[in-house]
Amino acid sequence: MKRLSEMSLEELIDPQGISCSCGKQHKTEIKHIKIGNNALEVLPEVLQELAIENPLFIYDQNTYQAAWKYLEPIIKAEKINYAEFIYQAERLEPDEKSLGSLVMIFDRDYDGIVVVGSGVLNDLGKVFAHAVGVPQIVIATAASMDGYGSNNASMIQNGLKVSLYNACPLAIIADTRILKAEPEQMLQAGLGDMLAKYVSLSEWKISNLITGEYYCENIADLVRSSLEKIINSADGLLHRDEQAIENVFEGLLLTGLAMGFAGISRPASGLEHYFSHVWEMMSLERGETAELHGIQVAVGTLLSVQIWDQLLKYQPDQQKALQFINSFDSSEWEKMVCRIYGEKTAKQIIKTANSESRNSKSDHAVRLSKILDLWPQIIQIVEYEMPTYTELQAYMEKFNLPLTPQEIGYTEQDKQDALIGSREVRNKYVTSSLLWDLGLLYEIKI
Repeated sequence: MKRLSEMSLEELIDPQGISCSCGKQHKTEIKHIKIGNNALEVLPEVLQELAIENPLFIYDQNTYQAAWKYLEPIIKAEKINYAEFIYQAERLEPDEKSLGSLVMIFDRDYDGIVVVGSGVLNDLGKVFAHAVGVPQIVIATAASMDGYGSNNASMIQNGLKVSLYNACPLAIIADTRILKAEPEQMLQAGLGDMLAKYVSLSEWKISNLITGEYYCENIADLVRSSLEKIINSADGLLHRDEQAIENVFEGLLLTGLAMGFAGISRPASGLEHYFSHVWEMMSLERGETAELHGIQVAVGTLLSVQIWDQLLKYQPDQQKALQFINSFDSSEWEKMVCRIYGEKTAKQIIKTANSESRNSKSDHAVRLSKILDLWPQIIQIVEYEMPTYTELQAYMEKFNLPLTPQEIGYTEQDKQDALIGSREVRNKYVTSSLLWDLGLLYEIKI
């Protein structure tokens, strides 16, 4: 049987699904994928096959300007009956207010939605389409993130960054005429989102060792091959080479499919994403505008690799870890969470953490025992999956990606707080969870 990384897009979206040695049947709801020059020409056919007669097109101001000149002649020639909604906000947030705007204008005559955009619009579209029970088509306007093909949406709920698992789009159309005109920042964001996979794949496998979390090597291999595809094509992005942009978009899309196959964001998201999530929540609390998610993730990836450069030279100290957990003060921990996240968000985090017994001494003892026994294997995983700090830094410099939190508007304290607070985002075993188990989280410097 072929490995996932050896399959074509058509094979990967086979409606029968793919039997895997991990014991799961990997399957996606996506029925149509079209990437390339003039890819938009398939839109009428896709609408017909999905039985969508009255679509609602959703844009923001930038994506409308980027795509309408290509969409208009198709819509007019095919006499497509449609409605449209254009977000006016300069910087759209994936929150209750943005979602509510769609609810306010939605008519039951609309039998499908067509999201024209990337990150936030894509997330809003998934949640909204799922809520109203209509199919969703995505017309991509940027190779800026890996979530197009996944079934999860990164949303802000009551000020807290959360992952909501919804239906994924039934069709994804990426016209390279639109993609190659995207701003340089969006291209950088796409690269940043893919660099994250060095960390996320390592952490997924480490979590499997320590917590027994589900892991699929076949899915991990698909993500690795997608990352390799993008790294090999990245030089062409500097010259807006259309084939390079197509390759990068396909690599991002494949990673989204991998998340859908796994049923979790694990293959593509780890500590590096949590740095970004915490910074975004800090910005929301302060009423400030955050940098693009993928660019923040790139900085978070470099910080994560820097941490592992230190851990690769570290020998776990059982006494230190036990001393840490035995002196753990819940009230001080709650104060720390409130300081980093603000009172409103902190209440939710503390409530969830307590319900999960996240700070349990007995659970810590079980994990610590495994860490001590499996440390050589953990080191091998990281050495295999991750580049060195120097290698990653050089690559990021080549594409003018920022290297420090200060370059994207955060202080030295924000950097340390994001690391400490990352363990509390949700109950996912990431590098900061490991640092906590080792008794190092509150003292390590990056």
